[in-house]
Amino acid sequence: MPKLKTKRSAAKRLKATGTGKLARAKGWKKHLLEWKSPKRKRQLRRGTLIAPADQKVIRKLVPYL
Repeated sequence: MPKLKTKRSAAKRLKATGTGKLARAKGWKKHLLEWKSPKRKRQLRRGTLIAPADQKVIRKLVPYL
């Protein structure tokens, strides 16, 4: 079976956790921050896991991650 190519754009945005799940950064934190509450901005700093329903599709984009 041939090697699979990795989608580089996805590989730059994702990382694998110790248990093999995929983690991502949250969006909505680049601009227009004046009217967002400090609590909201603080929570956006933390990453989150990829939803289980999306894991199978995204695994195809980054097969070696």
